[in-house]
Amino acid sequence: MEGIIWLWVGFNLFVLLMLALDLGVFHRNSHVVSTKEAAIWTVVWIGLAMLFNIGIYFFWNVLSPESTYTNSEASLAFFTGYLIEKSLSVDNIFVFILIFSFFAVPAAYQHHVLFWGIIGALIMRGALILVGAALLEQFHWVIYIFGAFLIFTGIRMALHKNEEVHPENNPLVKLLRHVMPVTENYEGDKFFIRRAGTLMATPLFLVLLIVESTDLIFAVDSIPAIFAVTGDPFIVYTSNVFAILGLRSLYFLLAGVMDKFTYLKLGLAVVLTFVGIKMVMVDVYKIPVGMSLGVIVSILGVSIIASLWKARNNAESLSVAE
Repeated sequence: MEGIIWLWVGFNLFVLLMLALDLGVFHRNSHVVSTKEAAIWTVVWIGLAMLFNIGIYFFWNVLSPESTYTNSEASLAFFTGYLIEKSLSVDNIFVFILIFSFFAVPAAYQHHVLFWGIIGALIMRGALILVGAALLEQFHWVIYIFGAFLIFTGIRMALHKNEEVHPENNPLVKLLRHVMPVTENYEGDKFFIRRAGTLMATPLFLVLLIVESTDLIFAVDSIPAIFAVTGDPFIVYTSNVFAILGLRSLYFLLAGVMDKFTYLKLGLAVVLTFVGIKMVMVDVYKIPVGMSLGVIVSILGVSIIASLWKARNNAESLSVAE
């Protein structure tokens, strides 16, 4: 267990170092994130995740000798979990766009909100993963509850793919307005200011609260989905963290073209339903991780290709009409 503990400590120190570099060096001053900058950071985060996956492939049994996984099994489980979480995180982007639009958050401050939102998300997801792992270890039947919940969530997502988000109805926002005064306007990238001796929250802090609460809801969906791939808490946690760390850059890269991915949300709904079925039937037939990866990639690929095809046809129809 001593080796496993150092594995956890070492990984979290690496994450803290990367976050410190992100905020303290590369984004020290709030600015509008360009598409080029977002693309570079997206490549960096995906590249780091793949390097970590390669490390698992070669050194897993050395770093975690008590694991029942072989190096290749652990590596495949990490990649599949990462792909699931990365795909589901795209759904967060839809919501972030709505939240930032509703509150008219200046583009220069959006990265600041997402950065601190990611910090909170990592803490919440770490706690949820540890709780989920403990439950599955002590009570095997919990996996059926997780599976049924994912099936329900997938069906609900498919039937309500255009469901609206109402940030003003968020209970945390209502609670904050009752316990603390809120400024009418943004105060730079500050979450709090003091006026006439009174501590006041800014609208940017309201946005942060909504982003955090929204991510918690998404985490309840996505974390059980990764447990369908592997029960190893470290693989679940690291794949989740790498996907979340790259969410900010992915947002700035895709925010302007999300309307083109018409069928992506439906594809994500099918992925959740498939993963839920995989969990429910685990004691009847355990679907191999490799097969799961193939199914997930196929579903996402079809939804993306169909979306781009529809967007192209719409563009051609519009040009003909003009």
